[in-house]
Amino acid sequence: MAGRLVSPPTWTPACLLPVTWSSGRGCGGISRPSSDCKRALQIRAMRVVVQRVAAASVEVEGRIVSEIGPGLLVLIGIHDSDTDADADYICRKVLNMRLFPNEATGRAWDQNVMQKNYGLLLVSQFTLYGILKGNKPDFHVAMPPQKAKPFYESVVDKFRKNYNSDLVKDDIFGAMMKVSLVNDGPVTMQLDSSPSSTKDNSEET
Repeated sequence: MAGRLVSPPTWTPACLLPVTWSSGRGCGGISRPSSDCKRALQIRAMRVVVQRVAAASVEVEGRIVSEIGPGLLVLIGIHDSDTDADADYICRKVLNMRLFPNEATGRAWDQNVMQKNYGLLLVSQFTLYGILKGNKPDFHVAMPPQKAKPFYESVVDKFRKNYNSDLVKDDIFGAMMKVSLVNDGPVTMQLDSSPSSTKDNSEET
């Protein structure tokens, strides 16, 4: 039938399809990409969610496998296109984020986790790349498990090499986990990698 649009045989984000014209819909009849699709294409980075905690722990099959006192809980999402440059950026930024007060001066947001000599708990979290298709989450932009496991282990190793290794804890990759935390503040921040920013002076400010 003339003027009828035919769906592609396999699911393709609408933003990847050519612009089509239809009568009586949209602005001037242009079929526009959905906001979810735009967001899916924009994701090209490692993503972490950093929470300042009074305490945090990871439990697997009823057993505590990692725990920290005061410090940072870092949920790490790995994109399928991530490289060592992304990991380097995330490691540097997380360790230098000034999320803690300085008791000596009374200044808030003045010290990082290393200056406080606090704990760091890293948890792999592919669901940070969840994109809703209708009401169902889709995780196709996350790095596949067989690639993500060694890459995640290399990220953990970077943190241990750049900080006190005894204070860096992690999870069991791929396991069903129960993560407990006491968010201190609350303070929660999302950070995406930006490997193109090779000269980042934000740590100094």
